Amino acid sequence: MKKILIAVDDTKGTAHIFDKTIQICKCMSPDEIILLYVEKLEGRSLMDEMLGDAEMSTLKEALEGTEFKEALDRKAEKIVNHYKTLLQRTPPSPNVRTVIKTGHPAEEILKASKEEKVDMIFIGSRGHRVGRFLMGSVSREVVDHAEIPVLIVK
Repeated sequence: MKKILIAVDDTKGTAHIFDKTIQICKCMSPDEIILLYVEKLEGRSLMDEMLGDAEMSTLKEALEGTEFKEALDRKAEKIVNHYKTLLQRTPPSPNVRTVIKTGHPAEEILKASKEEKVDMIFIGSRGHRVGRFLMGSVSREVVDHAEIPVLIVK
């Protein structure tokens, strides 16, 4: 595997599985690891499942340059930098790049995997989603629609 994408978020689940993720990555020795964080503009509600591309685009435009968006960006940077530091602490230190996207997590993970031409996606088995029982989890959506291998770390 030359390129691995690791989806991270601000949940305890990601923190809990990250040691296992680091061990697996060290064994695989990828050329590059991409840490992906997806900002959710609409918060923790079922609303995010109902927004289409047009509505999401309008929401992104409306929030651009606001204090709310700046706070989301600072939070995202803090999270990806935390996980980047953890990956780089243990030799051999891989080339780690961070990517921050905004939108529906599963869709953005899949888009980023194609854009970055990754060979494999690592994702936690469960984040913090209110609607997971009604709509299915992010990891399930990624597994169902990915065209490359997906490793769900639990």
